[in-house]
This record gives sequence, structure tokens and C-alpha cells, in this order.
Amino acid sequence: MRTHILTAALVGLSLAGVVVSSLALREHYSNEPSPCRIDAVWDCGIVNQSPFAVIRGVPVAMIGILGYALLAALAGRFPRVVALAAVLSTAFALRLTWIEWRVLQVWCIYCVTSQAIIFAVLVLSLVQAFVPTKVRITTQT
Repeated sequence: MRTHILTAALVGLSLAGVVVSSLALREHYSNEPSPCRIDAVWDCGIVNQSPFAVIRGVPVAMIGILGYALLAALAGRFPRVVALAAVLSTAFALRLTWIEWRVLQVWCIYCVTSQAIIFAVLVLSLVQAFVPTKVRITTQT
């Protein structure tokens, strides 16, 4: 039962990640003012159109969409693979967070939301992969 709940949560979070990454991708290609520009510190347009928003010609948001879709597809079937992918994805997201914080000095609401989602996916995937579902209780008489 717990496995089904964790799988559903992982799929739901991964699909939310696809949506958030899609919004960031739209921002990457947009020529209009960013709808999530709050002030000089919070501006998705600056972040998603910076040179750091592309890796070898591929928008980081597209990598996010594909990564989250892969996590959703694998959830429940390959728990340790999902956990490993979540660890790698979290490390990637932390690197992007560092770039926002130290290099760009501008934050993206979509990116911060994605970072929260991948952290939740990480925690749930580690529980699913490595915490036993049944605890054996033995009594001595």
C-alpha cells in the first residue's frame, strides 16, 4: 500500500515538474516581458534567457521536461534507478541554484519551484528505494 502511495506521489510531483519546466521553456523563447517579473531580484526572463539556460544548444528547461517525464515513467517500476536519477537531478538543480544566487543574482519562480519539486522527489524516491516496507517484529517467550 505504501509503495502505491509513494509511486502516485512521485508521478504527481514529476508531472508538476513537467508543467513548471514547460513554463520556464516558454519563458526561454518569449520576446515579451516576463509575467513572473516581480522586481530586479525575481525575474524568470533574465534567468531563462541567460547563457546558463542552455547546455550544448539544448534549453535547460527542456532537459527538465524530459527528466521529469522520465522520472514519472520509471516511478514504481525501478525505485533505485529513480532514486539515483533524483540524486543526479538534485545535484544539477543545486548547480543551477548556485548560478542564480552567485552569478546572475536573479531568481526565477519557476526554477525555485522546480528545485522544491526535485527535492521532494529525491526524498520520496529514497524512501521508496531504501526504507523497508515491512518491519519484522519478533517476540521472545
